[in-house]
Amino acid sequence: MHFLGLLLRPGLAAALACSAVAALAQANFPDRTIRLIVPLAAGGGGDIVARLIAGKLTPVLGQSVVVDNRAGGASVIGSDMVAKAAPDGYTLLMATSSHVINGSLIKLPYDSVKDFAGVSLVATSPLMLVVNSKTPVKSVPELIALGKASPKGLTYASSGLGGLPHLSGELLARSANLKLVHVPYKGSGPAESDLLGGQIDMYFASPSSVVPHVKSGALRALAMTGAKRSAAFPELPAMSEFYPAFESGAGTLYAIIAPAGTPQPVLDKLSTAIRGVIDQPDVKDRLTSLGADLVGSNPADTMKFIDQQVRLWDKLVKEANIKAN
Repeated sequence: MHFLGLLLRPGLAAALACSAVAALAQANFPDRTIRLIVPLAAGGGGDIVARLIAGKLTPVLGQSVVVDNRAGGASVIGSDMVAKAAPDGYTLLMATSSHVINGSLIKLPYDSVKDFAGVSLVATSPLMLVVNSKTPVKSVPELIALGKASPKGLTYASSGLGGLPHLSGELLARSANLKLVHVPYKGSGPAESDLLGGQIDMYFASPSSVVPHVKSGALRALAMTGAKRSAAFPELPAMSEFYPAFESGAGTLYAIIAPAGTPQPVLDKLSTAIRGVIDQPDVKDRLTSLGADLVGSNPADTMKFIDQQVRLWDKLVKEANIKAN
């Protein structure tokens, strides 16, 4: 036994040494540049939010936080890079709604929940339900009544199959037991154009693109898809006020997550820093101007929310038998 103990001591010493090195690395985190992967092209909402947060995090953490756009595969390429990165806090992902929807539509090389660790939610951006101002409805109940009185059902636009505008319309149809005809477009521009022209009855749209038309009187806003009223548009009811299915918040997600296995002290330090950045007045003003509602959260609550969103859309996609092209 004494001889066996002697044999084990070097291994024990090595393990203790590694543990001490890991603890020191976590205590000194970060000591080099952090990369925030945006799995989307530059210029979109996820990229804008990522660059805003990264720029503010750099002085807080004392190390550069650089944004790295890795677009492709409906955000799968960039997300897979992070899932397979070293779990040390130096490679992070700006997760958006595609992260919680993709797994219900296509086979992924990673698990959207199990292969990641939460850092912090940044914001959610609810969609705005709009109709052409010539449509004789001024509220969601009036829209539903019109739809039930229409033998062929109302039409609703989307910017593509499986995106939030499409799934939000499907969620409304199932919640209200209403016949809605989905008309997918290749992008939001053509969808808005046909809505303005009266060829389409309704559209769950990004606020930033349709607010000018609402202000001009060409479109009428009826509600927002958030779980509660939007800070940017408090005069509009939340869809959850009419249908409980929307209480999970059918809006664009902006969250920062890390590879699974990232040490808890590192996640906590990053989360605290991000929440501090979100609380800065200029950051609040900028995000609110984009139609976003700020949502800072701890690592556990971040992944809990992402898991809820994954389950919400997976259930809807399966029930509605939605298939990717």
